[in-house]
Amino acid sequence: MTTLKMGPRGFKRALIATAVATLGLGTPAFADGHQVLDEIHFIIPGGAGGGWDGTARGTGEALTEAGLVGTASYENMSGGGGGVAIGYMIENAESLEGTLMVNSTPIVIRSLTGVFPHNFRDLTLVAGTIGDYAAVVVPADSDVSNMEDFLAVYDADPAGTPIGGGSVPGGMDHLVAAMVMEASGRDALGVNYIPYDAGGTAMAALLSGEIKALSTGFSEAVDLANQGEVKIIGVTSDARVDAAPDAMTMMEQGIDTTFVNWRGFFGAPGMSDEKLAQYQAAIAAMYDTDEWEAVRARNGWVNIHNPGDDFRTFLEEQETVIGDLMTKLGFL
Repeated sequence: MTTLKMGPRGFKRALIATAVATLGLGTPAFADGHQVLDEIHFIIPGGAGGGWDGTARGTGEALTEAGLVGTASYENMSGGGGGVAIGYMIENAESLEGTLMVNSTPIVIRSLTGVFPHNFRDLTLVAGTIGDYAAVVVPADSDVSNMEDFLAVYDADPAGTPIGGGSVPGGMDHLVAAMVMEASGRDALGVNYIPYDAGGTAMAALLSGEIKALSTGFSEAVDLANQGEVKIIGVTSDARVDAAPDAMTMMEQGIDTTFVNWRGFFGAPGMSDEKLAQYQAAIAAMYDTDEWEAVRARNGWVNIHNPGDDFRTFLEEQETVIGDLMTKLGFL
């Protein structure tokens, strides 16, 4: 096996060390499952069909159906690789006590690359909630059925075998594609990556033939595979995931790399301690509900609960690891 320049196992250990320590740890239900909040409004920094969209709507579904929150509303706010939504949260902070913004690894990546001037420290850290593996998919009718097939097509014409993703160049989907190709022995910097503003747009490009494969979140890939639109040719998990048991891991296929993308929620800067405590109590209690387990299992998510200061520690560690990796790959 080719020696990896990025040391993906070391990357994985460092990236999710905190996460692994918290997997499966439940939190006692708050007030015996009684309603904690009347309402929550979710800001989603990308378009419909992406991982942020699914995470916010799935969380809102679980919170409301479990009776922990009265009602949930959603607002898609695309633009600037997520920067538009972050700027909105900061500029309108005084009127957004009732609002949470979903985000994930890209808030770290895009701050490092200067896509936007803010970072997670400029917001109120509520809680990290889930992990979502990454996947590479191709159209359902493609002759490509696994990573070996795809790499053969890629080797024949690297420039003519673009890989798309629902994030900016140097963003998470690009980073995952680069990690996978580097781990397969190819030059990560030679990947012809085509960026799209959200997962749904990227999927349309895949189905139209504009790109040959798509780097995306595993939960998004599962939904589309269940609809018969794509085939999952590789997953960045250690072992196969119950939500798609036929989907092979990269590791199984001789590609020595793993990755998990956290997702979580942020409030506007200056949020009151009382409101923050309510959000954290509702999210903590959510993990003990059947409604959350149904959403989690359906999407193939991993429970990663990092509230408050634990969330900050996790993000600071990831910032260091991601920064080092991106420097090695030439993204910084």
